[in-house]
Amino acid sequence: MITNASAPVRLDLAGGWTDVAPFAERERGVVVNAAIDLRARAEVRPGGTSYRLCSDDLGQTLELMGPGALGGNGRLDLLKAALRRSGVGPCELRTRSDVPPGSGLGSSGALDVALVAGLDAVRRVERSPMELAEEAYQLEAVEAALPGGKQDQYAAALGGFHRLIFDHGAVVAEPLQLDPGFSAALAQHIVIGYTGVSRVSSRTIERVMGAYARGDSRVTGALRAMAELAERMAEMLAAGDLAGVGGLLSENWRQQQRLDPGMLTLEMARLEAAVGAAGGLGGKAAGAGAGGSMFFVVSDPPRAAAAVRSAGARVLPFGWAVEGVRTEPLR
Repeated sequence: MITNASAPVRLDLAGGWTDVAPFAERERGVVVNAAIDLRARAEVRPGGTSYRLCSDDLGQTLELMGPGALGGNGRLDLLKAALRRSGVGPCELRTRSDVPPGSGLGSSGALDVALVAGLDAVRRVERSPMELAEEAYQLEAVEAALPGGKQDQYAAALGGFHRLIFDHGAVVAEPLQLDPGFSAALAQHIVIGYTGVSRVSSRTIERVMGAYARGDSRVTGALRAMAELAERMAEMLAAGDLAGVGGLLSENWRQQQRLDPGMLTLEMARLEAAVGAAGGLGGKAAGAGAGGSMFFVVSDPPRAAAAVRSAGARVLPFGWAVEGVRTEPLR
């Protein structure tokens, strides 16, 4: 059976970073995020005598003979890790994403979920969305040994808006029910700009969490402040306050910049200034920061989109993704 699986990426509205170990294992992290309908996709075609791995986004293809060739060497390691962990035999595994690599929108976490779902379908394994999210995190953090948090996998598996609680290793996902009119207005007044400069988030994560583990008071204070901001963001969304959401995005971004000197790049500073001058109500880096994308709540979307382009960035289209991971057989 040929299977296609897809999972949405996300906007991390507040609290990102507090889902990352060791903070999320020692303290209580809170993240508010929303899945958006830009998706990562994995197609699995069982059969043959070899493993054929294809990443359309990276323009890389590998043909490997036998499970012994699935070790990591810096080329398509996540795909190889997914095959190792699943135990699926020879097949073709092809992946692609609607967003650029390193965008900060959680595309690797969404790809984790799509990979697990697609390979589960081939093996006729069934999991709940929460179980799927946790297995996807284990794929990236343990099997592929890539440091990161858990929010991306949960957003991708579940879809919709969530308040995610990371309490000493346990995860609780609370759906947020927004007023439909406000949800539509919020989508209309958000602009995402991709700077064109991707980043390797694992390096930034290693620096920040290393500082936290050493007891750096600035980093610890910023992480705790962002967890509190996530609680306030959930309240602001429930209240339907567009300007309030924008203000909290900016406050979260200020705290985020306390984590690491490289958080704000020249391209991001140029983008932020351009959107601010075009009526931006607030915004932040998507994901870990230090490159990738920024998103903003704006009063005049066409003017803000023009400002994004004038700053040399690319406007990414989006809508909310109510549905999380999807799996379907292909003929």
